[in-house]
Amino acid sequence: MMDALGQIPIFILSLVFLLGIVVVIHELGHYFAGRFFGAAVESFSVGFGKPIFARTDRNGTRWRVNWIPLGGFVKFVGEHQLPSDVGKVEEGPKGKLYNDIGVGGRTIIAAAGPAANFILAFLLFSMLFLVNGSYESRVAVMGVFEGTPAQQAGFEPGDVFVSMEGKPITSAGQVQMIISMSSNSEVETVVERNSEPMTLTVVPQPEVRENAVGQMQKMGTIGVQMASMPDTGRHIRYNPAEALLKGGEQTWSTLTMTTDMIKRMVTGKEDLSTLSGPVAIGDVSRRIVNRTMAVQEVSAWEKMQSLFWNMISICAAVSVGIGFFNLLPFPVLDGGHIVFNCYEAIAGKPMPARIQEGALMAGMVLLLGMFVFITWGDVLETGLFNTARG
Repeated sequence: MMDALGQIPIFILSLVFLLGIVVVIHELGHYFAGRFFGAAVESFSVGFGKPIFARTDRNGTRWRVNWIPLGGFVKFVGEHQLPSDVGKVEEGPKGKLYNDIGVGGRTIIAAAGPAANFILAFLLFSMLFLVNGSYESRVAVMGVFEGTPAQQAGFEPGDVFVSMEGKPITSAGQVQMIISMSSNSEVETVVERNSEPMTLTVVPQPEVRENAVGQMQKMGTIGVQMASMPDTGRHIRYNPAEALLKGGEQTWSTLTMTTDMIKRMVTGKEDLSTLSGPVAIGDVSRRIVNRTMAVQEVSAWEKMQSLFWNMISICAAVSVGIGFFNLLPFPVLDGGHIVFNCYEAIAGKPMPARIQEGALMAGMVLLLGMFVFITWGDVLETGLFNTARG
């Protein structure tokens, strides 16, 4: 238990670092889009709760950093973010009332936050490819466990992965990602056996096991041991144009994986516990910090470099996830505001205040329930209670 408590500072620092960057960029997207259309900004807040830093600029906007680092918001004058905002107009900040801006402008403002997250992810992924390049190698099956989906599908030791679901396989991590996200679904796999291609169809089964960073998580499993083939490995370098292209591809790939996972959860093919929140983000970061610093064979400088790039990679992935999440059509999220704007554009008038208030309240309750559910699942994945029991 004391070991677990000793990890709290690392957990908090990792969470603040990652969410801080992503949230600030998200809110700056809203802020700059709003200012472009002349909107009066009542407040720009990072985190929730009481402020530890606050100042008011010459336009009357309050800039705040609050104690609880779990999000943030930009509040425009006259904007309805919460049920209590309906019909209320703040005084003081300079600029237009939010509702005096046209439907198109308000829709752009609402979408600017998620767009900023996608742009951040694109730039971070591009930087990763430009500086570090990528590593590719063929992946071979080293062993097949008895009674597993892999054995039933016909995998044999010595098989070399060629493609899965039509995607060429260039790393063991790619195989793990496809399998872990395909529980109870057929995965068409092409392997090379005795220099001849062979098509196998395997159905990964959900199983609770350790993921790549040591968390206990339910994920698709087929039951093989595999390893990269070092003699086929190559380190690929990219020029700036190529790095930008790869960054765009990686951002799109991360987004499509996110949407595919949501579809699978909606259709019951994946457990809802697959969703992750702030606790999971902090725990993954904490584990990476510990594993990186525990390596004995490298210098402190090399450890810091490795840790920096790992954090950048996580930050990019989290940015995509937060951008997508905020586009969901829940009333208190950006996607919900876009829905309100679409109604106004079609009906020619704003949604009635009473309906807006009710929708915002329902959205708050739904999001609070989701937050509690996801956080509890994240806590279980950390293994904290197992540690406490010894």
